[in-house]
Amino acid sequence: MPTAVAGKGLEGVIAANSGICWIDGEAGVLSYRGIDIHELAENSSFEETTYLLWNGMLPNRLQLREFTAQLAAARSLDQRILDMLKSFPRSATPMEVLRTAVSALSFYDADEKDNSHDANVRKAYNLTAQIAMIVAIYDRIRKGKEIVPPDQNLSHAANFLWMLNGVKPSETATRTMDLALVLHAEHELNASTFAARVIAATLSDIHSAITGAIGALKGPLHGGANEAVMRLLLAIDKSGEDPVEHVKNMLANKQKVSGFGHRVYKTEDPRATHLRQMSEQLGTDAGQPKWFQMSRAIELYINKEKKLNANVDFYSASTYNTLGIDIDLYTPIFAVSRIAGWAAHVIEQLDDNRLIRPRADYIGPVYPSPYVPLERRG
Repeated sequence: MPTAVAGKGLEGVIAANSGICWIDGEAGVLSYRGIDIHELAENSSFEETTYLLWNGMLPNRLQLREFTAQLAAARSLDQRILDMLKSFPRSATPMEVLRTAVSALSFYDADEKDNSHDANVRKAYNLTAQIAMIVAIYDRIRKGKEIVPPDQNLSHAANFLWMLNGVKPSETATRTMDLALVLHAEHELNASTFAARVIAATLSDIHSAITGAIGALKGPLHGGANEAVMRLLLAIDKSGEDPVEHVKNMLANKQKVSGFGHRVYKTEDPRATHLRQMSEQLGTDAGQPKWFQMSRAIELYINKEKKLNANVDFYSASTYNTLGIDIDLYTPIFAVSRIAGWAAHVIEQLDDNRLIRPRADYIGPVYPSPYVPLERRG
């Protein structure tokens, strides 16, 4: 029998040894492979950050150039995947499409049945490039627009915006998206990452693990909070109501205000620090400061009244909106970034694997309970 009782939802339980990500929730510290997220946000790129997560060290100039070229070269989808995307009902949500398409990618990956380290790294390149392509391509398909072919000369962030919008993104838009991808790339054993490791630990394939991770991310208690934040901002804007008064009424009616608090952080989510700055700068540059101003007013009120801090989702909402991104793409974009961390964890799990099989604290009927024959049951 188990000797320790887990907190509800496995809170406080150490479930794996990992060298990928370290979080100090009390101090508000997040690091990838020991490097503080603030340094990465200010100096790194998504490609460099992904290399770090997969390889455990920052690349030199040649390694980064080769990594970037390999990731760009992986920007291709089998025509049968494109045909499948076109066949989905227009009522399908982008997250449903992404979940299903990623599962189908395994049919056309030559390394699918090879679970070696090198094969999983090759598949990680493909999945990282392909997830971004699927999100962008399906959005254009559902809007009746022509598919935009990938540009191997663009960075990962710039190529995603290019394929999504059909115009070359500005430096500001590219840097904003790149920074968002860096900030969302990894976050230790969150629900989707844990799901991926559990699946990988059975010696299933990486596509199954990532499909499971996407399924977990689809849930509103994991992904989707930034979508709720943007819907709140749009509702306030439409009503013309003061944002603080609107939130006061929500709290009085026991309604949840999304984008605040975190299971791990007891202080400000360090990712929110950069997203706040990004939202303000982008809003100013685009001549749309109201989304940041509304967000900031709500943040200050919630912090004062509820002692809750904004998390990564709160300011990503206004940031993505200012970039012209549809609300139902916010969570898929989370996956466009988090595939870097998911892949790192799957590779790490399989490099030193043991089946993940926890126990439950039994709270059912007292044992032994007698079996009552059918004819004697009331």
